[in-house]
Amino acid sequence: MRKGILSGIAAYALWGFFPIYWKLLHDVPALQLLGHRIGWSFGLLMLFILLTRQWDDFRSVAFIPKTLGIYAIAGVLLSLNWLIYVWGVNAGFIVETSLGYFINPLLSVLFGVIFLRERLRPTQWIPVIIAAIGVIYLTVTYGRPPWIALSLAVSFGLYGLVKKLSPLGSVYGLTLETGIVFPMALVYLAVVQSNGSGAFLHEGLTVDLLLIGAGIVTTIPLLMFASAAKQIPLNMIGVLQYFAPTIQFLIGVFLYKEPFDTSHLIGFSIVWLALIIFWVENIIAHRMPVEPIPELGED
Repeated sequence: MRKGILSGIAAYALWGFFPIYWKLLHDVPALQLLGHRIGWSFGLLMLFILLTRQWDDFRSVAFIPKTLGIYAIAGVLLSLNWLIYVWGVNAGFIVETSLGYFINPLLSVLFGVIFLRERLRPTQWIPVIIAAIGVIYLTVTYGRPPWIALSLAVSFGLYGLVKKLSPLGSVYGLTLETGIVFPMALVYLAVVQSNGSGAFLHEGLTVDLLLIGAGIVTTIPLLMFASAAKQIPLNMIGVLQYFAPTIQFLIGVFLYKEPFDTSHLIGFSIVWLALIIFWVENIIAHRMPVEPIPELGED
């Protein structure tokens, strides 16, 4: 279990430090970064499957019409999430991107109610309402809705919803998702390369290596997370997931000196309060003893 905890912490820590990596490629258009991230990730995942001799297993479960349909939707949602995130980071909105991933768990719960007819305990509505108040407050403060945060939360929340209905594990799933959108990414990158606007092979060796490395920094945390998910309880993963946006937030404020005044602090604090209540309520609810179901004829 200790190994699983360490793998989980490492995965979320790497995801937390993502902004630094993408900032090194701030001169490359976000759409090109997305194309390279999809392309190199798919290539590396396929190489992993082939080297570990899992191709026959992968092929037998992946190439089913219903499965392909589910993962086509997942691939589009994930690509949209990646695009918004990379653009947000390099446009100077790291703090707002972190807000999106703080909001995401609560939004996922709400999606469960809306789309899966899941029922919330009355006390679970409290953090959802408080988080909504925080978002409304930040909207007033910003003078606009925090659309980057909301777009990230919605796209990743819907992605999580689709993944909940999907049959494959994380590695096979991401391989299929990136594989489905890979042809479009490849065509786009071929076009920009042919017209001379592509960054790859035109901006120096460092940029080339960083673009190739986009696949590595995407797949390594995923493999660590997959390992952790098999070894530690789901509620512990729920706690660890806040490592990434917390690190991103700290990087945005202290490393890149993004604006964060008292009004922002109040808005974020409202959202953080909602998360704390959500987390504590879940712990208490899962520790409460389950009452036995009475036998027929009992009062």
